[in-house]
Amino acid sequence: MKQFYMLLCLMIVFPVGCKEADSKGVIKLVTVEEFKELEGLRDVQLIDIRTLEEYNSGYIEGYQNMDYLSDTFKVEMETLDKSKPIVIYCRSGGRSGRCANLMLEIGFKEIYDLEGGIIQWKAENNPVIVNSEN
Repeated sequence: MKQFYMLLCLMIVFPVGCKEADSKGVIKLVTVEEFKELEGLRDVQLIDIRTLEEYNSGYIEGYQNMDYLSDTFKVEMETLDKSKPIVIYCRSGGRSGRCANLMLEIGFKEIYDLEGGIIQWKAENNPVIVNSEN
């Protein structure tokens, strides 16, 4: 219940940057601080939509990689729960903006997009994990 109220407060306090499409769902562009708050919500889906190479060069802990540019992206999205909040980011915000619109079109209800992507995340001295296996 605490997470529900936190999410509700975020939606009330930070309404700027929301887009609606036929009242089907909402896309919310969020700052790094808001982004951090969202990570702690229960049942939130955390997705890095960059290429695997970009992901391996440094990603935010807890985020699953689904390459927006891959041929299998739409199939991978179908494995996600459209009724649960989803938090996405890319390198600088361009791809995630396009991805958020696609997600809205296919039925996702609550989409949060990191403004400025991982570039902004790093600029604010937040940690990333580098995958050294590849």
